[in-house]
Amino acid sequence: MEEKPITFHSSNKPSSSDEFIKGIWRENPVFVQALGMCPVLAVSNSAINALAMGLATLFVLVLSNVMVSFMRHLIPHQVRITSYILIIATFVTLVDYLLQAISLELHQALGAFVSLIVVNCLILSRAEAFASKNTVGRSVLDGAGMGLGFTLGLLSLGMIREILGSGSLFGFMLLPDNFEKWTIMLLPSGGFFTLGVWLLVINAYHQRKRVLTNVEGAAP
Repeated sequence: MEEKPITFHSSNKPSSSDEFIKGIWRENPVFVQALGMCPVLAVSNSAINALAMGLATLFVLVLSNVMVSFMRHLIPHQVRITSYILIIATFVTLVDYLLQAISLELHQALGAFVSLIVVNCLILSRAEAFASKNTVGRSVLDGAGMGLGFTLGLLSLGMIREILGSGSLFGFMLLPDNFEKWTIMLLPSGGFFTLGVWLLVINAYHQRKRVLTNVEGAAP
């Protein structure tokens, strides 16, 4: 009787849901990977600016991931980085025009940082490390998760800075007129301070979680 060869199927590949969730929490671009810090600190002085920049980055990240994944077998290895930048720049130009059409005031508030999405290391790193090696479907999930995580990181800073610096949130007054506004929160130094506080909180949470896991593992 002829013996059939035994084949092994790898089950180490992350699930589709994990590809999406990892960018929101476990590999968050802002609080874990510390990518794209220039726009994070520069435009997060208000919640609306933070949300607009986050959504613009999400838009570019998802579409560039799709295009890179779709063309991954056609792009020569020697010119892959140049090709990725060209693809990203195309979608950045598109989102720049969309922002101008939606709100010229918002576009002016974001300034040159919209154009600088082209050199955001988060987008280029996902194109090189993930989209160029995976299917279109998984690349969409990766881009959406990373983009949403970046947006949530920006909003986490923008909301706190606007509330303490202006007494408002998304332009609506929350605090009474006699509240002494923290003007420093609207300056770059306020961005560094808020980011530092968030990193302290998140690292403390992870450390406490590791301690509890070790205690439960050592329990009889």
